[in-house]
Amino acid sequence: MVHRKNLRRRERLGKYRIERRLSTGPRATVYQAFDTIHGTRVALKIPFPDLMDDEFLDEFRREARLSVRMEHPNVLPVQNACFIGDLFVIAMPLGLETLGDRMSRRMSTALALNYTKQALAAVAHAHSRNIIHCDVKPENFIIFPGERLRLSDFGFSKVAMRTIKASGSGTVGYLAPEQALGRPMYQSDVFSLGLVIYKMFSGQLPEWPFKWPPPGQVRLRAKLRPKMIAWIRKSIEYRPHARYRNAVAMERAFSEIHLKVKKRVS
Repeated sequence: MVHRKNLRRRERLGKYRIERRLSTGPRATVYQAFDTIHGTRVALKIPFPDLMDDEFLDEFRREARLSVRMEHPNVLPVQNACFIGDLFVIAMPLGLETLGDRMSRRMSTALALNYTKQALAAVAHAHSRNIIHCDVKPENFIIFPGERLRLSDFGFSKVAMRTIKASGSGTVGYLAPEQALGRPMYQSDVFSLGLVIYKMFSGQLPEWPFKWPPPGQVRLRAKLRPKMIAWIRKSIEYRPHARYRNAVAMERAFSEIHLKVKKRVS
């Protein structure tokens, strides 16, 4: 086992000066750092050294190259990815907080709908480029000034799938049932996104076996119209073929519902 030491405040890593640790996950640590060349603050994601095998690097390079073609206002770009010493460092724009952090506080329905629209746009854009994210969850949506939401972690989706296949896990959190069995598809991202949206409006996360209605229905009905609730329900159907075929179709259905609501109000 490789020792996973934390970098210290003011420690230098190439042109970056570490300011603080933001989070530690099962595969990497994220730091806030200062880019001493460009004079900007960035988020540095540093995978644990014992993950740095050839397969990981090949997968990340492929995903990073895909992300170059993923330019979109709601997708977080990778600014730089390189080795600094024996550490692989991934530099990204620094946001204010994650959607997961924001969901821990009171949120208006209007703001939640705004985030929903942006999250849909991000995943739909990926699907339109034939990319399955595989790790859609609140912690991978980063909030920037002006309530801008950006989806991150495209470079780690295949690494996550390796862990899932090896462990047989997947019934916890935002993972679709078929993805837990090692069969990710576009509908898997739809399912995960549906769970994110359900929790954003209801305050509770549906759990296995995902039977309807999940906890939080009273709060959900108080905030959303029946057609919007039906839209969420279709997104988190247990059977993949019963969901929207991808996030593009999911986004289109959302827009149609919203358009009808606006016409009714006007």
